[in-house]
Amino acid sequence: MQVNPSIFKAYDIRGIYPTDLDEEVAYNIGRAFVTFLKTDKVIVGHDMRLSGPAVFDAVTRGITDQGADVYQIGLVSTDQYYFACTKLGFPGMMVTASHNPKAYNGFKMVRKMPYLLSGDEGIQDLRKLVEAGVFPEASRKGTFISKDFKQEFVQSVLSLIDVTKIKPLKVVADPRNGTVGPILQEIYSHLPVNLIGLNLEPDGNLPCGGLDPLQPENRAELQQRVKAEGADIGFAFDGDGDRFFAIDNRGAFISGDFLTAILAKYLLEKKPGAKIIHDVRASWAVADLVTEMGGTSMVERVGHAFIKTRMARDNVLFAGEVSGHYYFQDFNYADSGIIPSLLLLELLSTKGGKISDLLQALEAKYFISGEINTKVADPLAKIEELKKIYQAGEIETLDGASISFPTWHFNVRPSNTEPLLRLNLEAKTQKEMEQRRDEVLNIIRS
Repeated sequence: MQVNPSIFKAYDIRGIYPTDLDEEVAYNIGRAFVTFLKTDKVIVGHDMRLSGPAVFDAVTRGITDQGADVYQIGLVSTDQYYFACTKLGFPGMMVTASHNPKAYNGFKMVRKMPYLLSGDEGIQDLRKLVEAGVFPEASRKGTFISKDFKQEFVQSVLSLIDVTKIKPLKVVADPRNGTVGPILQEIYSHLPVNLIGLNLEPDGNLPCGGLDPLQPENRAELQQRVKAEGADIGFAFDGDGDRFFAIDNRGAFISGDFLTAILAKYLLEKKPGAKIIHDVRASWAVADLVTEMGGTSMVERVGHAFIKTRMARDNVLFAGEVSGHYYFQDFNYADSGIIPSLLLLELLSTKGGKISDLLQALEAKYFISGEINTKVADPLAKIEELKKIYQAGEIETLDGASISFPTWHFNVRPSNTEPLLRLNLEAKTQKEMEQRRDEVLNIIRS
């Protein structure tokens, strides 16, 4: 069948409904998933998108027509879906387009936790099966089985902290009308926390606006509210709840680099000597704090498929990505938005003081640009040009190019989905960071 090949991405399937991803495409993806994995059971959950029911019905019809049973888990966050896949131990499909605008839908697909289908491992195989449109005849028709793991999930994530140590902190939380609101309220009802919620109701119309808190306009309301309420901290989640962001008591956004460093340090206090992964974009703050705490710092490519595989292989305690994904050994190496929020509550309760105190020590030493995206005609050629210009530096090519000098370093990597080059740069002073950032950007944009 004719299908837009661009919906088959590096880590998931994602496209505009019904232009790129309609019921027929979803039906055939369901059949292809069962055929490729040779499975007779598939877990299926969905987010709050308006197209969710139509896409869910189509993909599950494909799954059952191909002879597999559907274990439906309802409206869930992606970390709840990962939990269900772990508990049941077989493949799964989450109907979601994560933080994309409301017109999109798609699938995040588990082979067997913690291993997901990715562009290198399975997604392009699904594309070929869908395009061919020829599937083996099923010997039976699958059935539907309903499962609810909500209470088990609540107890499981609460077991990762000492609930008795949590103090009556004031927290403002914004799930962006995504899937996290209901489960967040359920979990926090077990804690002595004053929870002030914004946009808690799952609503595919997205009255809040966008689903990606990395975009400043999607966290402005939360930042203002944290200050107005005199809250201890603010939490934001993306649409499907696998990414997490925090606002400090000053109303300032906490970068993913610094949050990874803070969480890594805290977890190493609990499990000394453990291994910690950060992605190629991260601030020196992460490796420095991990080393200072006696842990082992490891670098990995950007993307959950790579990080989960590496964590499982190398027995890694925790991993953090600059983009807001946080992965936990005690959560089967999966990423969760809820778990880092609980760890921060425990940290604030047991350490005393303010989150801004921890951040100010990092802000005085590490000066980061944040991710800057530039449209370029040929991202790979531009990376080669930068490697030549900065050949005096230490060059790593694990993911794009990471080039380091004694007082500054940067990573450039191409987008998986657009003709963009992504720059992350850091220096030991604000002045040098700005100077080097502008210097590298001038080369990228020339």
